[in-house]
Amino acid sequence: KTGAGKTTTIKTILNITNTEGTIKVLEKENIGAVLDDSFMSEYLTAKQINSVMKDFYKTWDETKYFAYLKQFKLPDNKLIKEFSSGMKMKLKIATAISHSPQLLILDEPTSGLDPLMQNKFVELIKRAKAEGKTVLMSSHIFEEIESTCDRVVMIKDGKIVASKEMALLKKDRHKCYEISFNNLEDAISFNQLFPNGKLKDKTVTLIMQGQINDILKSLTQYSIDDISIRAQSLEELFLHYYGGGN
Repeated sequence: KTGAGKTTTIKTILNITNTEGTIKVLEKENIGAVLDDSFMSEYLTAKQINSVMKDFYKTWDETKYFAYLKQFKLPDNKLIKEFSSGMKMKLKIATAISHSPQLLILDEPTSGLDPLMQNKFVELIKRAKAEGKTVLMSSHIFEEIESTCDRVVMIKDGKIVASKEMALLKKDRHKCYEISFNNLEDAISFNQLFPNGKLKDKTVTLIMQGQINDILKSLTQYSIDDISIRAQSLEELFLHYYGGGN
């Protein structure tokens, strides 16, 4: 959530904020970062950025960098100020990973990217993890978090309200049942059996853990149009924690 303290935490790790206190992780040369606000001069080209990075990082791999430019379809002789927001984000990603950092710090890294590039980014993260790199990512895209992260930390007002391994978080998720009834009377009657149910028109929504046998047994008394069952999303879990739940 905006204002929770995610970006401040990341900038404190990178020592680029005036916030009191310090966080010591690794030397900057071993960190690659993608931040929402750019620190690149927009009057340079992607090719000129390569020359700057070569002087900054001893481990800079210009062959890898230009391969990423080609993969991301970025021109190397065009001024960055003429790039779209999506192109700028692709360039940030390329510069963050071309020196083979041990730690990747990513603040809303897929902001402005099209869905195809978002999928490519997820593959890049999975490859980095397979190579033994550590990835710290702040993101509002919950599918992205589910598919890439091993641990989730939720922050509210600068304080951690939840910290769980993704596998355990998924295991603890409730099921969401959306049941559409043939008539409103049946929907009202069924909803009265489950105090936590939400009734809208002729549809009852239940978010529950277990109790599937009770639900199915109760449904035999009614005329059902449709039923869908899905796992609670990470977004719903986030809202649960952020809203002050247990």
